[in-house]
Amino acid sequence: MNVQIARLFGVIVVLFTLLIAATSWSTVFTADSLDKNPKNRRALIRDARVERGLVLARDGTVLARSVARGTKNNRFFTRTYPTGPLFSHPVGYSFIVNGRKGLEQSRNDALAGEEDEFQSLLSQLENQTREGFDVQTNLDPAGTKAALAGLGGRKGGVVAIEPKTGKVRVMVSVPDYDANQVPDEFNRLNRDPNKPLFNRTTQELYPPGSTFKVVTASAALDSGKFTPESIVDGSSPKTISGAPLANAGGQDFGPVTLTDALTNSVNTVWAEVGERIGRRTLLEYMDRYGFGEDPKLDYPGDQMIPSGILNAKGRLLRGDAGFDTGRVAIGQGGLEGEIRASPMQMALVAAAVGNGGRLMKPRLTDKVVRKDGRLKERIEPDLQAEVMKKETADQMRDMMARVVEEGTGTAAALSGIRLAGKTGTAEIGAAREFTQPWFIGFAPVDDPKIAVAVTVERQPGSASGGETAGPIAKQVLETLLPGE
Repeated sequence: MNVQIARLFGVIVVLFTLLIAATSWSTVFTADSLDKNPKNRRALIRDARVERGLVLARDGTVLARSVARGTKNNRFFTRTYPTGPLFSHPVGYSFIVNGRKGLEQSRNDALAGEEDEFQSLLSQLENQTREGFDVQTNLDPAGTKAALAGLGGRKGGVVAIEPKTGKVRVMVSVPDYDANQVPDEFNRLNRDPNKPLFNRTTQELYPPGSTFKVVTASAALDSGKFTPESIVDGSSPKTISGAPLANAGGQDFGPVTLTDALTNSVNTVWAEVGERIGRRTLLEYMDRYGFGEDPKLDYPGDQMIPSGILNAKGRLLRGDAGFDTGRVAIGQGGLEGEIRASPMQMALVAAAVGNGGRLMKPRLTDKVVRKDGRLKERIEPDLQAEVMKKETADQMRDMMARVVEEGTGTAAALSGIRLAGKTGTAEIGAAREFTQPWFIGFAPVDDPKIAVAVTVERQPGSASGGETAGPIAKQVLETLLPGE
């Protein structure tokens, strides 16, 4: 009997120990993550008592502010967005019922006035009311308007980045939405088949088409296996991975240099180059560019998705998995895996080439400022990766400039400013009846200040990257590069 009681007592002790451990884990170790969860209504209700900081554009335009409701003990604040849908995707929203998205989520600590323990204690001793800090972004209103005008209501995405600093000047996704309508219209917006709440620049992956040849070319040159003057056969069709591959329109180029092959976007050349540099080298340079992981952007992780090679189930291939290297090298793929990329990722590819091979971490935020005007934090440029040697980047710059000057990208050419770029036209649809037009590039060529990526979703089969996406990139660059 005593043995049975002892065993029962032991079981009870173990259960109490597990209960204490589980409670401690929830209240201590996961408290911070629970508090920051955008769906945590308790945190949202608590923060509604605090006047959140402003979200500002690069030029000081107010993108989000708080408005007081009620009086004294019943006083609370609600969010309003003065520019309507213009910055809906980068800024997002913050409401008690709907949670948070965008910068309202990723910069919540600053906007809600969270301090470190010392500053928090000091504020309590001085009996100061907690107030949010202002977040000034790198977003450009004029560039954003130019991107929206260029898309003209067509679904797609535009991203513009400063190559040297990583500052994101434009992040446009169409369709957009008016954050002011979220509390009353959330269910309608969420059910809309056009997915206006979905950020196509960071959450959607598209076949990049020939813009991916920039990744292949930089890997080929930087690995030392090729030079810009290397000669490769551009015949069409040509057998790649046991199956015939043709150039656009079936055009046969014969032996051409890599420079000419990029200028004219010769599929059979770049597919052979991909096979000759090999799967591992191609994957290595993809990793350097940031494929395979979320962009290192100050933006919520649940609103970003990694670019990379996807299998038939839409899952990202990891490691040295088998795939058609030649077709992936030209921005396509096969049953084993097809390359997919977001507009943000392809903007980073262009930015890395434009910055001499150095990829800077992208960032929406420039600084956080206290209400009295004192600087709390400045987000400094941060190197993400050395993608390639400067010599390689210089070679790529010259090759991409030829694309715009006399190749497939002439529709993007700027007046008085040299632009380096690459077009892409991926065929999509069950019968290849649609295209996914792309343009990526940077300008000015000799001192790049802006890199851009543009894609337009599911266009008629005759729509090419140069003729469809190129003019949009031109419009954005002309706006962001005044007086160059």
